[in-house]
Amino acid sequence: MIGNLANLFRVPEIRRRILITLGFLLVYRLGSNVPIPGVDLPALQTLGDRTGGGAFTTMFNIISGGGVYSCALFSLGIMPYISASIIFSLLTKVVPSLEAVAKEGAAGQRKINQWTRLATVPLALVQSVILVANVYRDPTQLGVALLPGGFGIALGAILTLTAGTILLMWIGEQITEYGIGNGISLLIMAGIIASVPDAVIRLVASEQGALLPLLLLILFVVIVVVVVFITKGTRKIPVQYAKLTRGRRVYGGQRHFLPLKVNQAGVMPVIFASALLSFPQLVSDALGWGTVRDAFLPGAFWYTALTIVLIFFFSFFWNSLMFNPVEMSKNMKEHGSFIPGIRPGRTTAEFLEKVMVRITLAGATFLALISLLPQQAAVWISPTVPTDVALFLGGTSILIVVSVALDLVDKLNSALLMRNQGGFME
Repeated sequence: MIGNLANLFRVPEIRRRILITLGFLLVYRLGSNVPIPGVDLPALQTLGDRTGGGAFTTMFNIISGGGVYSCALFSLGIMPYISASIIFSLLTKVVPSLEAVAKEGAAGQRKINQWTRLATVPLALVQSVILVANVYRDPTQLGVALLPGGFGIALGAILTLTAGTILLMWIGEQITEYGIGNGISLLIMAGIIASVPDAVIRLVASEQGALLPLLLLILFVVIVVVVVFITKGTRKIPVQYAKLTRGRRVYGGQRHFLPLKVNQAGVMPVIFASALLSFPQLVSDALGWGTVRDAFLPGAFWYTALTIVLIFFFSFFWNSLMFNPVEMSKNMKEHGSFIPGIRPGRTTAEFLEKVMVRITLAGATFLALISLLPQQAAVWISPTVPTDVALFLGGTSILIVVSVALDLVDKLNSALLMRNQGGFME
């Protein structure tokens, strides 16, 4: 396996893509530690209690990439771009003109991507204003006011955060195009992993004894195993190819399998749900609606209920975008293949749709459970577990890290196999 891993750096193209990805991730981590103009550096250095912002601020810090507490260039993270992507994904199914553009192929997708980038700018401005006004200039959130001063300081911070988000959006796209894996997902994973050492130190320093860290470690391992098992799980549908006689030779007749992943949507429904649920908290903080803010804190009833609803919605929505049973049945009929016991054409499309609905239901249930139960279990084990530790052990963070890591490994393995190097995974 070590020799196969070394092949990653023997192939020039793969080596170049890996180095580009690592270089951009290094730029991202550096930008996450560069303070924005006007920040009170002594106050930032004395910010020892990083759970002062409460559960929402910690969750926003995790999803945005881990820079909120650093008051840094990339503090806002990639959240505005994700929000814009959600908006246009929904609009393409609702607005006929946008749906027609999306069906134009690569050219239409480029147009929608450009509109998504343009929509990211106003969203980043709005979220920057809320973040500066309600976190960095409000001493009740983090215990100190990190941006004291007048309007000019606040305006400079807002423009800096917006520019940082736009730069981060560009970095994510460059990783996707020239690097390895999905750039946006890798940026989120890097932010989560960067917060692990601090979470472990806070857990050890919380004076909970040796039993609690051991229980949380066991919980962590169990979650990782379950996530890997479900993420790699597939439903194999047998596909038979018809026999064709050409002269004295008979072609076809082999049986293959059509693999449908149980968690077809991957980690995207969880990321989309977390991004959307950040808006009510941000708006309620800005308007001073304490009741609404408390209702959308992680662990509250409405937060939990809406998380489940949004995960199910985005799971079915994402699969409807990526899987077209009518088109698949048409392609199977044209290539002379069929599912044993199922008539080609409309009956095959109905069968595939029925199977996909059941698989999506199972995958969405898994995502909802793994996103909410571990966090609640950590709270039940000990109500005094630090907030950042409990939220990291919440399935959202682990699910993102494990899913993105598995996708990255699959892409590297495929890149080696395509060049006859032999994959490094059995």
